[in-house]
Amino acid sequence: MLDRRSWSCGGNASRAAIISDRRITGLSAQMIAELVAEVGPLWYGRHNAKLVSRPRKRAVGAGAKHRLVFVDRLLATFVHLRHGTTHDVLACWFGVNRSTITRAIGEVCPLLAERGCTVTTGARLRTLAEVVDYLGVTGETGIVDGTEIRVRRPAAGRKDRDRFISGKNRQNAVKAMVLTDGDGRVLFCSPTKPGSCADITHARQLGLVKVLADGLAVEIRADAGYQGLGAQTGGRVVTPPHRKFKKIAPDWYEEMYERQRKAHSSRRIRVEHGIAHLKNWRALARHLGRREHMSDTLQAIAGLLSHQQTTDLISTQQR
Repeated sequence: MLDRRSWSCGGNASRAAIISDRRITGLSAQMIAELVAEVGPLWYGRHNAKLVSRPRKRAVGAGAKHRLVFVDRLLATFVHLRHGTTHDVLACWFGVNRSTITRAIGEVCPLLAERGCTVTTGARLRTLAEVVDYLGVTGETGIVDGTEIRVRRPAAGRKDRDRFISGKNRQNAVKAMVLTDGDGRVLFCSPTKPGSCADITHARQLGLVKVLADGLAVEIRADAGYQGLGAQTGGRVVTPPHRKFKKIAPDWYEEMYERQRKAHSSRRIRVEHGIAHLKNWRALARHLGRREHMSDTLQAIAGLLSHQQTTDLISTQQR
């Protein structure tokens, strides 16, 4: 049986291995150090505020200390998000109880989700209005699409059980709207909705129409699931052309329609690449936890991915 001192040595070795190999977390050592410096004070602030807010018989800071320090809590969250590693495995790895890992991930994920998407050093986008302003100032084109993530089926007899059934895949899922720039860098990832919600309905509920009407003039490319937004936004949302002939279309029209459809698809394919990078994080391949936590998980991964993409881009430009 390992005592606490022997585990401390092993814990330091595990921590060093996680930080040094980017394949484990998908993040560089430089970015992990930045996250520790940024998220650490937020976590300690919320933790101390929680301790102070309740009646106490001892001073804050008295009693047993955390066996899982904040750096390990952050690393455990990264490994869980990147590889979908179960809490039991992480508990064995870090030498703590499973409930400690569960509590740590539940505390860190919301902090990561609140960071937003990084576009430049020190600049973050957290709302659709900020994204539209950013695209308007830089003159870039945005690309929007919806993505679905499979979740567990609600228990039998639960109200609105069928809301999570996707009309496209016929599976229990939640849906999110992802917005990228022309290069596929993630700029925004919305909170999740039940899978039965249509893409265009989700966009309207998020206020995309109002944001485009009130913001700077930008162009947003979208697929056929968003047809109808173009008329509501004064042509700022560009979708594939409507098919005018439902039956017995002339050959010349079929050729023209197919050419236009492929041209539009090739211009918006980058958003599919951005979504694929999100899905590389195994926590989004299929979510087996509580559906209520899915939004924090998705937005935390979007923030980490965009931060790493920006860091890599800056490093490439400086070479």
